[in-house]
Amino acid sequence: MRAVSVEPYPAGEAPLDQKGRPVRPRADRLRLVEVDRPTPASDELLVRTVASGVNRADLLQRQGLYPPPPGITDVIGLEASGVVAQVGSEVDGWSVGDEVVALLSGGGYGEYFVVPAGQVVRAPAGVDLVIAGTLMEVAATVVSNADHVHLSEGETFLVHGGAGGIGSFAIQYAKHLGCRVAVTAGGEAKLQYCRDLGADIALDYHDDWLAGLKEATGGHGADVVLDIMGAKYLEQNVEALATDGRCVIIGMQGGTKGTLDIASLLAKRATVTATSLRFRPVDQKSAICSRVAEVVWPLLESGAIRPAPVERFPITEVAAAHARLESGEVSGKLVLVH
Repeated sequence: MRAVSVEPYPAGEAPLDQKGRPVRPRADRLRLVEVDRPTPASDELLVRTVASGVNRADLLQRQGLYPPPPGITDVIGLEASGVVAQVGSEVDGWSVGDEVVALLSGGGYGEYFVVPAGQVVRAPAGVDLVIAGTLMEVAATVVSNADHVHLSEGETFLVHGGAGGIGSFAIQYAKHLGCRVAVTAGGEAKLQYCRDLGADIALDYHDDWLAGLKEATGGHGADVVLDIMGAKYLEQNVEALATDGRCVIIGMQGGTKGTLDIASLLAKRATVTATSLRFRPVDQKSAICSRVAEVVWPLLESGAIRPAPVERFPITEVAAAHARLESGEVSGKLVLVH
């Protein structure tokens, strides 16, 4: 079968950065190669891929910064949709030919992937499989983290990266919960996109977004912050929190090591936490997938939540898809069509 592989630079031929250091593999090092088709274990499904969502984590894995868990394929891809091709001997409830959406630890950029049966669900009614291939990672991330920090009606919810895939869904889901939603994004077009999705407060991160948040909330700040930046925003996020506020970090785009003001946390009785889907055990990921199907799919089917705009790339243009995501110009999601 065909799958996307990262071709390393030949020894001594990697381009150098401004400090003279070899750069990590760029998007143009992605290649479609022939590999063995995976074989499902007794509790797994083999799925023929229809579409693969493209996520920031995929860029990090390409660069060698986010390796898969032990025992997981090194083929990139954390979410995909497809058609069941083989059913493990201990799996009930699924048959060859069923259409599914999957949350993966890896393998989504392959022509086929294997996945524990608990990590697949049927696509929402009325949503085609290509669009469905972009839904699971964002929905599972947002719902599991909203549950984790007990996001509640009436709270102010700050989402960094509001125009991205995570942000597009988080705005709508938080509004469904009855929250006041603030976002950061870059430039007026992205800010208006967030407003159109329901954001109450839209802040340009090129400006002093923290001051803007405090002004817009009358000094209250955010009860919950969903952060994709990590270290770069850590101090500002803590300052942005209201009393009893919670900041949940789900990404590291701004680095991994920052300064945490313990005195400020103590004064606010605040919490800083961090989560990841990829390294959770199968039973937890299965429970999250069931939760998404239970609470999110009906919202998509009714139109209460709209899928983010999707830019489609043939799998043969995977390098262009990665370069597009890295450009910072995307509002919504990217998908690879097989």
